[in-house]
Amino acid sequence: MEFSSKILHADRRSEIEHGSVHKPVHTSVAYCFDEARQLARVFQGKEAGYSYGRQVNPTVNALQNKVTLMESGVASVAFSTGMGAIGTTLFSLLRAGDHVITSQFLFGNTNSLFQSFAAHGIDVSFVDATDVSHVEAALRPETKLVFTETIANPRTQISDLYRIGELCAKRQLVYVVDNTLTSPYLFQAKSAGASLIINSLTKYIGGHANALGGCVTETGQYDWQAFANIYDNYRTGEASLWGLNQIKKKGLRDFGATLGAEAAHHLSIGSDTLALRMDRACANAAALAVFFNDHPRIQKVHYPGLADHPDYHRSRDWFRYPGAIISIELEDSLDCFDLIDSLKLVICSSNLGDTRTLAIPVAHSIFYEAGAAKRKEMGIVDSLVRFSVGIEESEDLLDDFKQALA
Repeated sequence: MEFSSKILHADRRSEIEHGSVHKPVHTSVAYCFDEARQLARVFQGKEAGYSYGRQVNPTVNALQNKVTLMESGVASVAFSTGMGAIGTTLFSLLRAGDHVITSQFLFGNTNSLFQSFAAHGIDVSFVDATDVSHVEAALRPETKLVFTETIANPRTQISDLYRIGELCAKRQLVYVVDNTLTSPYLFQAKSAGASLIINSLTKYIGGHANALGGCVTETGQYDWQAFANIYDNYRTGEASLWGLNQIKKKGLRDFGATLGAEAAHHLSIGSDTLALRMDRACANAAALAVFFNDHPRIQKVHYPGLADHPDYHRSRDWFRYPGAIISIELEDSLDCFDLIDSLKLVICSSNLGDTRTLAIPVAHSIFYEAGAAKRKEMGIVDSLVRFSVGIEESEDLLDDFKQALA
């Protein structure tokens, strides 16, 4: 089946209570057993079942199955936020003395998280991931993992995804790809050799800014038998799931970044329209990018769908659409705060992936704590404004920007 048909009917792949079309919301934290030996078998992983709400929930499980289908993966584990998914994955798989390579263009919170891990004995190299040679040059004997994003937020650089995947396969490195800005509808990270795929479900998959969530998906492409950091008690069962089981049982259980059933239900319902929303949002983004590119008061437009973007050919060849994120640099006479305040339809907000178009002054908000030196290194100027384009009528968006820029 095609993408939307597959996702819309995902819940019905397993039996649903009372003939419901959607998996209902299960709020119970505790689960009962008819006999004590069964409880022991479930806790020991010898029998499928629900042990405790911190780790398992039927509603969350249904969402995990949906994301697995979206990413053409083997299995998924959901978390309370996207950052919870990233942090728990790194905590579960890495140990003091390990080395990680990641992109110097990482989103601000993810960048901060990696620096926190560096402060606790895990060495991190930040490199320009748009060229695999920089990743290869940073390799060390203790390198365990490479982490990158598909499209960088906010400057929209596209990582050298396929060649990094080839390098990781050759060196037996875990390859983690954050697919949030593309979503599984625009890009299948498994095709680039990703071992694990991260999605912030809060963004495009949920799509309505009404629930937080994150997810990590196992693709089945990495040989976890070759990964030294798998603990002995997780080296049981299907080897392709050793890494994900350790993330779930060691990470989710120990840190407790649990996704609630109500949030999982919101995210699952939102995911039903992912393809429809992305079609519309990406079409709007393309129209706005052309408008911005031709406007005399805008110095530069960062959008992978424009032919003069450094990674235009990657966007064209790899992604269904170039995404729905656009960043612009204003001419010196314009103030980014005044521009945002002049918009009537577009909302000033720090989120992205919403059905509504959102604007944010990047240097003064989500990258403020990075400091001026780091922002300069990343090419984030003070006038940079990021837009997460929504599903409004394109003419209404264009009219709003015309009047604001005037």
